[in-house]
Amino acid sequence: MTTVKTERTFLSVRAFLQLLKLRIGLTIALTSVVGYIAVASHINGPHLAMLALAMLLGSASSSIFNHFYDRDIDRLMHRTLHRPLASGAVERPERVLWLAAALLVAGVTLAVTTFNWVVALHLLLGTFFYGVVYTVWLKRRTWLNIVIGGAAGSFAVLAGAAAVDPSIWLLPWLLALTLFLWTPSHFWALAILLKEDYERARVPMLPCLVGEARTARYIFINSLLLVGGVGAAVAGGWFLWLNWKLVRAPTRAMARTTFLGSMQYLLLVFIAVFLDKHWSFFF
Repeated sequence: MTTVKTERTFLSVRAFLQLLKLRIGLTIALTSVVGYIAVASHINGPHLAMLALAMLLGSASSSIFNHFYDRDIDRLMHRTLHRPLASGAVERPERVLWLAAALLVAGVTLAVTTFNWVVALHLLLGTFFYGVVYTVWLKRRTWLNIVIGGAAGSFAVLAGAAAVDPSIWLLPWLLALTLFLWTPSHFWALAILLKEDYERARVPMLPCLVGEARTARYIFINSLLLVGGVGAAVAGGWFLWLNWKLVRAPTRAMARTTFLGSMQYLLLVFIAVFLDKHWSFFF
């Protein structure tokens, strides 16, 4: 009896962690940290931790809603059919909406009390774009779903910068534009890998509509805009080279390499932002 109870508890905890989509949440938190670092003259460790926590709470809230709203199509895709709400591991799925609301209120409250209303506004906008604009309005209707919905990540950069000084806007908006342009290249490469899943669920991701070869060309064009606009020469050149290889050979293996390379590229850009602002940190 004890063993069965322990196993059920473990499954419950695992289901809870899956609902939060912590990998996305940690990426959003890291993005907000980059926005903070980009404009801060010195780094306040406790403030940085509170910022990351607030953004993590907001991201978790929209992720839970995404699980709830997409549970029908999640059952049709191999990658997502074992998610808690899709698989039935969570009884009465509507209950998770209370958790989503509680996490959002906690994140906004933390943002307002620790920082200012501008940080809270960006947190709310990021949550709204992922939970409503992307998940509800665009995902099932248009190939522009991830292009427009991807703006959700851009608000994290703006929130991080606003936590230091809401009046500073140029550099934060350039970083937000970087995230906005990076998202399609990143996600369309993943969509090539998951094309059959999206076709099965009738989600109009770009590879499902135009095929892998044309999608690879669109990825390359989008990445030209990204690298040309941001100007991260070494990392950008390497990322474009990966994109060009995908154009020449739009295979699943190359799509996977490009997908992973997009994350490495973004990390290099983040590191460059840190070094540019805080090079003296190491001396």
